Amino acid sequence: MLHLIQSKQAIWILCFLTISSVSAQTLINGFFPKKNDLTVATSYSYKSFDNFYRGESLSKNNPMNMGEITSSIVSVYGEYGVLDWLSTTINVPYISMENEEGVPDPVLQESQVSGVQDLSLFMKAKIIDKQFDNSTKLAIGGATGVTLPVGGYEEAAILSLGSGATAFDGCGFIQLATASNIFVELQAAYSLRNNSDFEVPNATIYSAKLGYYNKWFYAHAKVGIQNSLSGFDIGSPEFVAAGGPAALPETEVDYTNFYFDLYVPVYKNSIGISSGYTVNMNGRNYDRASAISLGLVYKAN
Repeated sequence: MLHLIQSKQAIWILCFLTISSVSAQTLINGFFPKKNDLTVATSYSYKSFDNFYRGESLSKNNPMNMGEITSSIVSVYGEYGVLDWLSTTINVPYISMENEEGVPDPVLQESQVSGVQDLSLFMKAKIIDKQFDNSTKLAIGGATGVTLPVGGYEEAAILSLGSGATAFDGCGFIQLATASNIFVELQAAYSLRNNSDFEVPNATIYSAKLGYYNKWFYAHAKVGIQNSLSGFDIGSPEFVAAGGPAALPETEVDYTNFYFDLYVPVYKNSIGISSGYTVNMNGRNYDRASAISLGLVYKAN
């Protein structure tokens, strides 16, 4: 069963990232690959929203009467087991975004944008790995990583692909797995963000996950929370004074998202299919979006 868990791990990580690639979720979970195990995965996600939070108030439509704004996201993800307790991950998404009304973005002067977003690199280490007499397992670990804006996109726009910030993340997690293959995982992270042109707020990121696995499938539900530590609200006097849409990277972006992810192995535990759904439950200066994803993963050892 342990081998099955290890062969799956890249799948559900990939689901998290591709569904919410602009949501600052980390790439980290509490499972580890074996030494020299390599996982390569690709996925496609479709995200849409037709209203957003202006400050903490949910608006009835999107900015500039753009109608529904949609994103198609293709991500490539890789993970390698350096040691049994140490792994490294890399991820890069390509995003295409447009609005249904064809209204030009006031900054970009275009109604459709596309390009590579941010490159993420992480190292993850297991600090404690303990098995109790009743076969319950406890894992505690940490990770550090950097996210780099490599696509050259315009960050200060309604249809921006990202904030344009270089982010340095530190993360800690704890996972408890029972003998019946039910597990609970808690995670906390701090994201330090830097942009030479804008004061992009730093943020704390939290998540709580409940999952189950067997030899036929893996599934989990997760709640993810981001809390920005500074910034101003869209539509506030500070926002207008800073330039309106041209100051969007400096807004306080908070959210609470719900995720459900499923993985099914299809060939010798080396090839599998993942799928996922996420929805925003609450936010601040953030879109009221939902998304679905589908992914294909290959594992070699």
